[in-house]
Amino acid sequence: MVEDFLIVIPARLGSSRLRHKPLQDVHGKPLLAWVIEACLRIHSKVLVATDSSKVARIAQEWGVPAVMTASSVPSGTDRVWQAVKDLNYEFIVNVQGDEPLVKEEHVVPLIERLSGGDEYATPAVAFSEAEEVKKPSTVKVVRDCEGYALYFSRSVIPYAGEPLEPRHYLKHIGIYAYRKKALERFVSLKPGRLERLEGLEQLRILENGFKIYVELVRTDTVSVDTPEDLERVRKLLGEETRWRQN
Repeated sequence: MVEDFLIVIPARLGSSRLRHKPLQDVHGKPLLAWVIEACLRIHSKVLVATDSSKVARIAQEWGVPAVMTASSVPSGTDRVWQAVKDLNYEFIVNVQGDEPLVKEEHVVPLIERLSGGDEYATPAVAFSEAEEVKKPSTVKVVRDCEGYALYFSRSVIPYAGEPLEPRHYLKHIGIYAYRKKALERFVSLKPGRLERLEGLEQLRILENGFKIYVELVRTDTVSVDTPEDLERVRKLLGEETRWRQN
């Protein structure tokens, strides 16, 4: 496995749907601590990019450095760039601070794609439930015959006259790997029309003619965006912790 990469966890304190999300208690630990621990199981080089001293303290308590970034940055990707622009890493992995179920299979294959020449890579998983396919909150992706993204959407894609089985639709998992130079280019580009319409910043890459490799993985994650997501993660992490202890 390529070792020259850094996992960056962008984590801001403000959240419109779940107040103080990184600080939310999950079995006696802040949510962010679970994300840090999950990332450290994947790789030893992890840092947190934040605009909050409270978040920075959690990072330090759990043994990883924190870089303070501006509150005004427009996206998590811009926050990642602020944190790494002066660091000497060839590859950067962006794991959001609300992804406590991230695993090696979501990250390592992306780094392998970058080391093979790709500039951007991200994972996707086949849906298992039809209702999940319909939700605008779940982002769908379609790939070309070589595995590169054709489009990302909150709508159901591809369209079919009769709904397909869930496994025929791909759910995008919001973890990204970039070559550092490609990340710098990304944050220098202006948001495009499709990005603004869909509310999906990865479309900026496609709109400007660049490629994103989409790695198919077998295991989904749960992003914590709502109180309902938080309860689901509490249950899953409780089960996972008991499994590790037995």
